Amino acid sequence: MSIRSKRDLDGMRAAGRVVAAAIRAMRCGVRPGMTTSELDAIGRQVLEEYGARSAPQLVYGFPGVCCLSVNDEAVHGVPGSRVLAAGDLLKIDVTAELNGYIADAALSVAIPPASPDVEALTECSRNAFYKGLRHVQAGKPLRGWGRAVEHEVNSAGFEVLRNLCGHGVGRTIHEEPRNIFNYDEPGTGQRFMEGSVIAIEPIISLTTNDVVADADGWTLRTADGSPAAHFEHTVVVTKGQPIVLTAA
Repeated sequence: MSIRSKRDLDGMRAAGRVVAAAIRAMRCGVRPGMTTSELDAIGRQVLEEYGARSAPQLVYGFPGVCCLSVNDEAVHGVPGSRVLAAGDLLKIDVTAELNGYIADAALSVAIPPASPDVEALTECSRNAFYKGLRHVQAGKPLRGWGRAVEHEVNSAGFEVLRNLCGHGVGRTIHEEPRNIFNYDEPGTGQRFMEGSVIAIEPIISLTTNDVVADADGWTLRTADGSPAAHFEHTVVVTKGQPIVLTAA
């Protein structure tokens, strides 16, 4: 999506606020002993309070409201009977639709007491996002984002999950540009366009750069079973600093 009017920007800001509120409530509600379904219910309540809908349900028929992935589950984990435990690495990924506008964000939560590796991986996903964000500006190449993310992740001793990447968003979940890689891709000549709305998201793991599909048809796991972390915001590209729409 490209922002073409104040109405578009206001609509995206409103969708972003819903996503931020849901993530904030779910983050505060996480506790060992609860199921991922119970955590999903917190997100559902927030969306309902704002009159918003789950975009994964709306667009793809996803069986939950939010994607909740644990440990080696990198993305698209389905909420259910799984019980969260101390030491788990939980990814909360919320994509909401409000009045025809869609915003998307995620963060990783290391449930205390977590191992030093899990804590470091979680922090690295966030750091990589903000290092990459410096390169998100109208006219700059997309690969600048990927180069910065990859450097931050590899410098910390971790791996980028190369099958998973950011994308355009706004009127549906996945729009152009379809692939905003989290690594330096020399063949990518695309540049960030002013007004573009994008969801950018380092998705990284402890020791592998590959994922495999789970039998449930939704969840993607690390190929070697190592923990994965995910950090994401929806932003608007400008000639200066990007506008982060989903910041809590």
